[in-house]
Amino acid sequence: MSELMISEQAPARRPAPLRSFTRAQKAAAVLLAVGPDAASKVLKHLAEHEVEQVALEVATLGELDPADLNPILEEFHGEAMAHAHLVSGGEGYARDMLRRVFGPDGDDVVDRVLATVQTAPFQFLRQHEPRELIQQLRDEHPQTIALILAHLPTKFASKLLSDLEEDTQRQVSLRIALLDRTSPEVIERVEEALRERMGAVARQRALECGGVRDLAAMLNNADRHTEQSILNNLEEHDPELAEQVRELMFVFEDIVILDDRAVQEVLRQVDMKVVARALKGTADDVRDIVTRNLSERAREMLLEELELLGPMRVREVEEAQTEVVRRIRGLEEEGAIVINRGGEGEFID
Repeated sequence: MSELMISEQAPARRPAPLRSFTRAQKAAAVLLAVGPDAASKVLKHLAEHEVEQVALEVATLGELDPADLNPILEEFHGEAMAHAHLVSGGEGYARDMLRRVFGPDGDDVVDRVLATVQTAPFQFLRQHEPRELIQQLRDEHPQTIALILAHLPTKFASKLLSDLEEDTQRQVSLRIALLDRTSPEVIERVEEALRERMGAVARQRALECGGVRDLAAMLNNADRHTEQSILNNLEEHDPELAEQVRELMFVFEDIVILDDRAVQEVLRQVDMKVVARALKGTADDVRDIVTRNLSERAREMLLEELELLGPMRVREVEEAQTEVVRRIRGLEEEGAIVINRGGEGEFID
């Protein structure tokens, strides 16, 4: 049993309700709903740690029933409206507008949005569902729970308090009433431990294979930098999961698995200057498969272009590689070439 401040025997934890989603999982669900092309464009505007977190959730989310997805999309729409009204008119204006649309629930929408931009203690908890938080707080000492609830928005704290067991409710209520000033160091330690616990809960969710294919589709449409960043992060967290994603993808270095006919088809459809930029700094086997599938004159032109390039920014090389890979994927979708990925069976002449 893990505790944040004070050791005390507590009742066993109840199992979490089915399909209780964290904020990161909801973001992943929205990306799945809009499709890989739009999702890859959204990922470009997120911070690196946000991209990594959402990508991990996409890979492990699995298939979503409409009964689960529709409320998430409705919540997303409401919060998007709240953001717009907060920016244009402030909190009071946003609350007034959202109450007209959602009734009393409009205040909840605004509270959720404010929780994502405010830095008061424990505000990150507002991004989780009350039922999920109760599962994590159930074993904590009433003094710890009181400290946490005292720093949360009143309406959200009252939901948590009402979901506690009756005896715990009484003890927590008493301690809230008697709560005095708490040192910032204590608050910081409790907040850090709870943040770590909530993150661990998200990581422990069962892996469902459906999300892996969705993540691979998003990465297939993402730029090279985003693709590499996400795959490297997945490799650190879960090498097996990263391998499953890679098996469903095609990255530039995978050109070595194409047969000569496929490489020739690709080279016919990509500008040689783009090919030269894409080959900058690549391994010998990648360069070899390209050069051996060119005519002597085309090979000379390519090598000359490579010599003229000089030093290049990494992003310029990655952009060229992305362009080549998109053409390869397009040719595969058209049935013009076949990518013989491992595990897909042998060909018979």
